[in-house]
Amino acid sequence: MRRRDFIKLVAVCAAAEPLRAHAQQATKVVRIGVLAPSRPDNSDPSYRALNAFVPALEELGYTDGKNIAFERKVADDVNRFRALANELVDQRVDITVALSTPAARAAKQATTTIPIVAINMADPVGDELVASLARPGGNVTGTAFLGPELVSRRLQLLKELVPGLSRVAVLWHPLAYSERTMTGMLKEIEGAANTLGTKLQFVPATGGGDLEPAFAAMIKERAQAIMIFPSPMLYGQYGRIVDLAASNRLPAIYAAREGADLGGLVSYGVNQSDLSRSTAVYLEKILKGAKPAELPVQQPTKFELVINLKTAKTLGLVVTREFLLVADEVIE
Repeated sequence: MRRRDFIKLVAVCAAAEPLRAHAQQATKVVRIGVLAPSRPDNSDPSYRALNAFVPALEELGYTDGKNIAFERKVADDVNRFRALANELVDQRVDITVALSTPAARAAKQATTTIPIVAINMADPVGDELVASLARPGGNVTGTAFLGPELVSRRLQLLKELVPGLSRVAVLWHPLAYSERTMTGMLKEIEGAANTLGTKLQFVPATGGGDLEPAFAAMIKERAQAIMIFPSPMLYGQYGRIVDLAASNRLPAIYAAREGADLGGLVSYGVNQSDLSRSTAVYLEKILKGAKPAELPVQQPTKFELVINLKTAKTLGLVVTREFLLVADEVIE
């Protein structure tokens, strides 16, 4: 090759290199890890809530298979979360989305460097996921649903719906959150019960297999209604809980609207799918260079009261006009 031709070739290659680099950068696919307590099908409320952030991401210009790719790890046994979180680290994901406090805790234990956006945390500070809501300070941020603060209001609503209510069973998962968070919930509900003159029966459940025995214990103690405590595990079992409550003719109040949607009497709490959708904004900010440590944990400002009139009629309950007026949604 003549010297003049060689110089031309070098010049062409040099000019093409920035274009090649730009093309590679433009087509970079961001790997998003997903860790969630659910079964991989739409019958699980957790799975539906989790997927709500995906179309929200698409609206921001992130499409699965084009510029992002998901690595999903789901399990209905929280004891598997640590191993699944480690798998996401080994797969070198760029960011992790964790649904619920247990998933966020496992993700944080697996890495201090990969950003984590958590959906539906109960008590981020109490569960030691963040230093403070305003300045998380580590690699975790996301949304919280105010777990302990709402339990007393749910008991009050149940009293308004069930005339002469004096005995309430509390279905709870003792290990759902940290000891501080669970203690806070217990103190809240016990204080409300004392004020309202209600006797409580705490019925624990650590997995789906405990639900039938739990309802048998409620019936034995002559419970008149049920409150379902916040819990990722119980949330995923809402369908079975609704069926068991119906077969035992027990009015029940749930921590999320899916309970009423599935046929439960009433629900009061934050819209979990809305929290999931709002997570997409934080994902975009982090992908553009923001640090989780500096992104405040989002807290809900709106809580939904949903009443299922069909279920109320089946149970022989008369819902007052005043109650219907304050409900956000009435299912007929």
